[in-house]
Amino acid sequence: MSLISLNKTAVIFADPLFRDLSLTLNKGDRLGVIAANGRGKSTLLSLLSGTLDPTEGERTTARGLRPALVPQHVPDDLLPLSLYDVVLGALDTDLAEHESWRVDVVLADLQVPYGLWHQPMTTLSGGWQRVALLARAWIAEPDVLLMDEPTNHLDLQRIGILQDWLATVARQVACVIVSHDRAFLEATCNRSLFLRPEGSPQYALSYGAARAALVEHDAAQARQFENDMAKAGQLRRQAAKLKNTGINSGSDLLLTKTKQLTARADRLEEAARPAQQDRSAGRIRLDSSSTHNKALVTLDPTEVLRPDGALLFKVPQLWINRGDRVVLLGGNGAGKTTLVRRVITALTGQDAQIRVVPSAVPGVSTQDLSQLAPFKTPMEAVLSSSDIGDRSARMVLAGAGMAHQMQDRALSTLSGGQRARLAMLLLRLKQPNFYVLDEPTNHLDIEGQEALEVELQAEGTTALIVSHDRAFVRNIGTRFWQITPRGTTAHLQEVADPEAFFASQMQLEA
Repeated sequence: MSLISLNKTAVIFADPLFRDLSLTLNKGDRLGVIAANGRGKSTLLSLLSGTLDPTEGERTTARGLRPALVPQHVPDDLLPLSLYDVVLGALDTDLAEHESWRVDVVLADLQVPYGLWHQPMTTLSGGWQRVALLARAWIAEPDVLLMDEPTNHLDLQRIGILQDWLATVARQVACVIVSHDRAFLEATCNRSLFLRPEGSPQYALSYGAARAALVEHDAAQARQFENDMAKAGQLRRQAAKLKNTGINSGSDLLLTKTKQLTARADRLEEAARPAQQDRSAGRIRLDSSSTHNKALVTLDPTEVLRPDGALLFKVPQLWINRGDRVVLLGGNGAGKTTLVRRVITALTGQDAQIRVVPSAVPGVSTQDLSQLAPFKTPMEAVLSSSDIGDRSARMVLAGAGMAHQMQDRALSTLSGGQRARLAMLLLRLKQPNFYVLDEPTNHLDIEGQEALEVELQAEGTTALIVSHDRAFVRNIGTRFWQITPRGTTAHLQEVADPEAFFASQMQLEA
């Protein structure tokens, strides 16, 4: 049964976000929408929800359709309310008065602890705010659930709960899911749409299989483009020869043939489409300077403590060798970031139990991108972090996806994705040989995540990484250190792979 249909739709602001997009959403569909930052994903959700009309084409829906949009951010008018009242406010006045019990059911299904129900939204973490918005959408009993980055700010356990909820409680409801979380898309979606300005490919496949099909589609398109351009070039060369012959002989027939060949070449070139090259977000490239030391970092047996002095976990003797990409695994609050901070402190020689070789050139990116705090604009950040000069600074910023008009804006006006790319650019300019990265894929779109993976996989790259991104960890990790309870004390120990940890973190609470 068709719930929503788009027929040759377009949304055009200054430039087209997308056009000629046709899409049918049926009952039971779980559609993943994938695109670079700023390419129209949230706009597409608004179009599907009916809050935005298409610039071209038409949108049709089943009679009486009830779509529900789960936005990325909490609307300002909801921030002063409690989590409970945010959800209750989605009901009509009569229902809210007589059926408030429905809020209890929804919050229980989403496993929201009772202690959070009556807390103001402003006091809740970003993850719990997202859960509140999902509950608010769900209580209206929608036919279609439109979810914009639903896993942002969620830890692995909450992602596991959300995946289970979609597979059980919400299994009968069609969903459109915009996400940069590749593992989540793979686990939840049976269809994939790669949103592009023109010719957005769609596949009745989960993310991984769809991405492989997209690569082949783009490769075939590239081959076709090369063939078409080669044919057009051949026609133009033939036309040039005939034109010379026709002029010299005075043959009108040959000159007419020349015009026909030229017209065919024009049509071929006009119809030819180069392979998709989505460069809107720019490239991420991390250049590593070389070091000949085998062990860059040595951790002597030590204890990692909370600020109040309580023990978090014990560390045995460990080494990070050249070429190791070590991923720290542990639940929220286990102490991963605390250990990372100690390694960062050790870079200046101020930690007696963690030693870093003098040849190490560190590149640090914190979860909150605090390394950007000293700078007012992207241009200032680049000039202060290198000696490349104004012209080169503007070129490298453009290469990182920041158009000229963005380069002198206040950093506070940049999106999370733009700030993350700027942070990676500053690392590149420093040319480190040892990266310390705390949640580096936060706010990066899938294109950016994959570009970062390629650079981190370069020969000789050494890194200590904290990440909740399962696909990223699987792709880049070469060693895994897990914070594991042992008796009454937690210990840091090396494990073969992250899969058992992922499975344990995503198990639902009893």
